[in-house]
Amino acid sequence: MQGMQGGRARRPRLVPLLMVVAGLVLSGCAVGTAARPARPPTTAARRRPSVASTRPAAPVVHVTLPTVVDHGPRDSGMVALTFDSNMTDAMLAELDRHQVASFDNRAVIDELVAAKVPATFFLAGKWMQRYPQETRRIAGNPLFEVGSHSYAHRAFHMPCYGLGGLPVSAMAADVARAQALLRHFTPHPTNYFRFPGGCYDRTALRAIAPTHVQVIQYDVASGDAFGTSVRSIVSHTLSQTRAGSIVVMHITGGNTAPLTALALPAIVAGLRAHGLRLVRLSTLLATGTG
Repeated sequence: MQGMQGGRARRPRLVPLLMVVAGLVLSGCAVGTAARPARPPTTAARRRPSVASTRPAAPVVHVTLPTVVDHGPRDSGMVALTFDSNMTDAMLAELDRHQVASFDNRAVIDELVAAKVPATFFLAGKWMQRYPQETRRIAGNPLFEVGSHSYAHRAFHMPCYGLGGLPVSAMAADVARAQALLRHFTPHPTNYFRFPGGCYDRTALRAIAPTHVQVIQYDVASGDAFGTSVRSIVSHTLSQTRAGSIVVMHITGGNTAPLTALALPAIVAGLRAHGLRLVRLSTLLATGTG
């Protein structure tokens, strides 16, 4: 009994003691938290401006893509015959190895002159360099006008009839170089440009936009490229051509378009018999496109 009483007598003294200890612990935590101030920013952090405040938003650049024309007004009664001159490094190598006599089909020009047919020529830069006299002959004839067909005749979009590709970064320079070459042969070249193989995409159009050329395609491919039948070339061209058409043919000859000069007289006679007037491209497009 005495032990129990003694225990009861001592228990009340423990409660205040525990309360005091607990209060001290809680007080210490509070004091410890309050006594730990936030770390001040370093000098470097204070001096470093925010990225958002120093980096302006990139401006939105709107690029006007070149106009692409593949035919003229359908109510014009006119047709434009156009002729490409191709020349690649592989073709130059064939010439140097005497595998091909020439990629200058002079007979095509002779036929056009004899029949008094206006025409538009798209000349590749390396072709002009290989055949400067023929280039002067074409550029100096008032029946004709000249545009460019690139400098190296490499593809602006792949695949493209086996042509090697041209990097996008080199496209504008290639076009500009061909245009500059034209100015060596005539003081009044057109700003017309035709993609090698007629191959292009939106990326290519955006790439050459700084050159300010007008892209000329076609709605009738004559079939003279690697053609093997004069009759087929003639019949196909006459059946597909209508008012406003832009017809593409070639003056490279050799093994690329060997039959153009042979097919040309029948094509000219057939188009005229259908009441179509043969004109230069600039004449066809003078009233706009349709």
